[in-house]
Amino acid sequence: MQSLKTKSGYILRLIRNEEIISTLKDFIKDKKIKGGFLFGLGAGKEITLGFYDAKKKNYHKRFFPDDHEYTSLVGNISYLDDELVIHIHAVISAENFVSYSGHLFSGKVSATCEIFITMLDKKLIRKADPLVGLNLIQLEN
Repeated sequence: MQSLKTKSGYILRLIRNEEIISTLKDFIKDKKIKGGFLFGLGAGKEITLGFYDAKKKNYHKRFFPDDHEYTSLVGNISYLDDELVIHIHAVISAENFVSYSGHLFSGKVSATCEIFITMLDKKLIRKADPLVGLNLIQLEN
């Protein structure tokens, strides 16, 4: 991975075969980023997306082994009990231009992946919400 610090964050370029979530976690821990938002695009393979079933409070997952375009990666950086959480949603497109989207559980880079991270000066904290069944960002002062 290559990175460039800017006035408002970091530009990252992930390289072939890097796994997006684990690479981002390592980078964010190294740079001690408290919280932030990110967006990106690129090309990937071995992608696992999920759809959250709010009634059953669980994810339905689907694996995409072949090459796809990451036409949109959008997410945030937060913490749950001091553990880093990278929450990304992805839209991927296949060779036939059919798109799939959902929560990005994992995905490797097949050509490149370009991501911009906007950093926050405050730590974003998540807490379990039993009603929804997810760990939600808390915005109390």
